[in-house]
Amino acid sequence: FEDAEFDAVVCQFGAMFFPDRVGAYGQARRVMRPGGHFLFNVWSAIEDNEFAEEVTRALGHFFPADPPRFMARTPHGYHDADVIRADLHAADFGNITIEPLDAVSAASSPYEAATAYCQGTPLRAEIEARGGSLEEATRYVANALGKRFGEGPVRGRIRALVVEAA
Repeated sequence: FEDAEFDAVVCQFGAMFFPDRVGAYGQARRVMRPGGHFLFNVWSAIEDNEFAEEVTRALGHFFPADPPRFMARTPHGYHDADVIRADLHAADFGNITIEPLDAVSAASSPYEAATAYCQGTPLRAEIEARGGSLEEATRYVANALGKRFGEGPVRGRIRALVVEAA
């Protein structure tokens, strides 16, 4: 894109995956017009996201010698407001707000939630790389979710951080 081409740059739950966040933020800054806004969100710490926390805990028991850490390391690994603010400052952003946003995640069953995490995210590759059965791991996680949240429809607390920079 050309310089100063957009009034707003928006990224939904992607910034935590950038290999070079300051560089990516610099590109957002470059394509923004003066007075423009950069808006993005990231997941808060894994402890603030009950399903992800329980999935990670359960897989730690299922693979005790080498627990999969994808959820804690990547989607929930970029949650420190001071680090986010410093990265944005390094990319020449000045006016920065970071606000938590709490919500509830729901699934029709513990197995549905377990399937979403274990088979529908990059966590799947970490499970498969450890040589365990993907289905066995998913069922183990579903059992753990059921013990914590109940056997019917399940609901868990989630938290994101909403970031605005100009």
